[in-house]
Amino acid sequence: MKFSRELINGIIIFLGIGIYFLILDFMGLSHIFMLRILNILIVAYGVNRTISMNQADGIRGYNKNLLSAIVTSMIGAILSIACLLAYIQFKGGEPYLKNLADSFIFGGGELSIQQYCIGLLFESTAASLIVSFCLMQYWKDKVEVINKVD
Repeated sequence: MKFSRELINGIIIFLGIGIYFLILDFMGLSHIFMLRILNILIVAYGVNRTISMNQADGIRGYNKNLLSAIVTSMIGAILSIACLLAYIQFKGGEPYLKNLADSFIFGGGELSIQQYCIGLLFESTAASLIVSFCLMQYWKDKVEVINKVD
């Protein structure tokens, strides 16, 4: 497992998510939940890119590739949340968060910026694990042959 591969693809995920959400915000579409959920495609692209690069380099083993996929998606998630924290502060802090949080799944109420980011961290961790496991189900016969009769 080359950590630089995970870092590069994690940064690609971060940039993709950042650009996607900035476009949604500038177009005034950030309140539409279904458009926000499409960021999972960006995460899937970055994770798939990592697994396919591992497979092309001959890195075999389900667990190695699964760990590589999870690390890639978590790097993208952590960088995205850190920049979202800075973006919320830049846009006005708590008042901006109040408008933003009302349309999120776990939003609403009186959340602080830190509570909001912790909630996003849990949400992104779950999404990262799901995407990694789903893509490994696709790649499992390509990265490790199990239960095959010679």
